[in-house]
Amino acid sequence: MTTATDVTTVSMPADVFADLVGQDEAVQTLRRAAAAAGELLAAGDGDPPPSAGAMTHAWIFTGPPGSGRSVAARALAAALQCLHGQGCGRCAGCHTTRAGTHADVRFVVPDGLSISVGEMRALVLRAASTPSAGRWQVLVIEDADRLTEAAGNALLKAIEEPPPRTVFLLCTPSTHPDDISVTIRSRCRVVSLRQPPAEAVAQVLAERDGVPAETATWAAAAAQGHVGRARRLAQDQQARERREAVLAVPRRLTTVGACFDAASALIAAAEAEAEAAVADVDAAERTALQTALGAGGTGRGAASAARGTAGQIKELERRQKSRATRAQRDALDRALVDLAGFYRDVLVSALRAPVAPVHTDIAGLTGAAAEKWTAESALRRLEAVLSCREAITGNVKPRIAVEAMMLSLWRG
Repeated sequence: MTTATDVTTVSMPADVFADLVGQDEAVQTLRRAAAAAGELLAAGDGDPPPSAGAMTHAWIFTGPPGSGRSVAARALAAALQCLHGQGCGRCAGCHTTRAGTHADVRFVVPDGLSISVGEMRALVLRAASTPSAGRWQVLVIEDADRLTEAAGNALLKAIEEPPPRTVFLLCTPSTHPDDISVTIRSRCRVVSLRQPPAEAVAQVLAERDGVPAETATWAAAAAQGHVGRARRLAQDQQARERREAVLAVPRRLTTVGACFDAASALIAAAEAEAEAAVADVDAAERTALQTALGAGGTGRGAASAARGTAGQIKELERRQKSRATRAQRDALDRALVDLAGFYRDVLVSALRAPVAPVHTDIAGLTGAAAEKWTAESALRRLEAVLSCREAITGNVKPRIAVEAMMLSLWRG
């Protein structure tokens, strides 16, 4: 299932590109594209303006988690609909796009593990229609790496023969064939984003969210450049408690049994976090579907109508199960990123490298581990965590991957 989602920001900066933290080069590219798009519209059927080359019909935004791939895509979408052609952030085009209510902009966010061909065909058909506001039809596909092969082929056909006023904005971790097909990549302009520096993230938290400077600095470092995660750590006590539980794992790995216990605890915590995240949405969807299908109805035909709803309820349950699986994997991955940061800090300490630590609040613990372990041992442990993340991405069952990781961490 795909949905058009709201843009959740604490405040609305005047400029739509202001949310892109530490991405000056990318912002310049997108500003030029937005300006060229406005000039193309003004030229109409006449000769294209000299700046036309700055704009194209298909874009790919790549970068590590937290770099702002979807933020960049949403910002360009708003700038394309800006009534002033620059992404002012104040006009109706910018405002409705950022609020997720613009009639000509679709934000596609996969609820589950993939985007199906049926969903993509419907979205491409919608994107091919004439813009109602006279500017652009924009299709923003977050997590485009979750396209099935058939869905990717449906999108490719649309990109190869695009309608004159349709723009496709895709977000993927990289341009590797595992993330996006080579043929789609060859027809898109790539905007590469980098991990924002911790200083820039801390500045955003302090100035835009009102987070105390000391807390903002700590959260920015702990989140490793991920703005959303930094914001959660700074403002959510439960997020901080989950992080503390993860960072306590290395001390718990004293026996084989303790390794399996730690793995079970990590999996259970991820499942609980995911269940809490999707519970309200699942309940609302089920209630809405039951109401739409006439739940509680009486009279002739009610019984036969109820029998015909089983397939729709089963399909809803399938989508919700897929969404829960994705939420569990996302929660587990956040924990693994924190754990990788710990072993990275140990390695930095062991090598006495002039690099700032990730987890500044447990410097004593990482320093003690660096005295106990060799640099090679710390590196092997770090590689075990990264291999676990890769295995889960490759659809290895999370419990098996995490148990293998815990044993590797214990052995060193």
